[in-house]
Amino acid sequence: MEDSGESFVAVRRMSQGFDRGNSTCHSTSEVMAGSAAWLGRGLSCVCAQGSDIDARPSFELTPAQEECLQRLQYRIDVAYDSSVPEHREALRALWKAAFPVEELHGLISEQWKEMGWQGKDPSTDFRGAGFISLENLLYFARNFPRSFQDLLQKQEGDRALWEYPFAVAGVNITFMLIQMLDIGAIKPRNLVGATFLKFLAGNESAFDLLYCITFKLMDQQWLAMHASYMDFNTVMKSTRRRIERELLQGNIKSFVRMRCFSILRGGERK
Repeated sequence: MEDSGESFVAVRRMSQGFDRGNSTCHSTSEVMAGSAAWLGRGLSCVCAQGSDIDARPSFELTPAQEECLQRLQYRIDVAYDSSVPEHREALRALWKAAFPVEELHGLISEQWKEMGWQGKDPSTDFRGAGFISLENLLYFARNFPRSFQDLLQKQEGDRALWEYPFAVAGVNITFMLIQMLDIGAIKPRNLVGATFLKFLAGNESAFDLLYCITFKLMDQQWLAMHASYMDFNTVMKSTRRRIERELLQGNIKSFVRMRCFSILRGGERK
């Protein structure tokens, strides 16, 4: 594998416990630094790759769909800015949701590696997908806290010795969905994006819900493939194909309702 000279974080599972008093899962992990090639290629070949679907013509939008698309496009255009108080507070809120009993020492801290950021300053990882990637993680943590903790703490399944870094995987998922749904286009140029906009017009949280579902499906795919961190690209490609296929096969509202119930809501009732 080529070494780009950048760094990534892989997390090795070591031990795990459960704090019943706080209903919070905790795990002990070891962080390894190395080449970022697997994550860099993940963004290029998983998210920006072309497909037969991409060759389809553009689709006309209703006024409601166009308005909702523009609002979503505004969200994806917002870069994370540490000088903006709302951005800093969102980052602190994410830490609080992830580790409610552990005090954060600062927005730049080695503690962030516990969540799966590449370094002590998570703002550097948001450059791949912007502020919306932080919003997606925070939405997941607030609306599906049990499922969020299951993924963060790697609670389910027979895990690999070297696991994918949770937070960086989340940024990759945001970027992948933006590319897959063709959110940046004036009008959707693929059937997947057009199908998604039908749901977005009736649910402002559609993108965030799809993000949560995709994250959970990615982890399921990771376990099914008995993957380790070098397999991350392959798992992301497989997850993208699965999401595309399921969106195109049926009614997207039914798909999201079913997935929220079986994957996310079901996890909240454990």
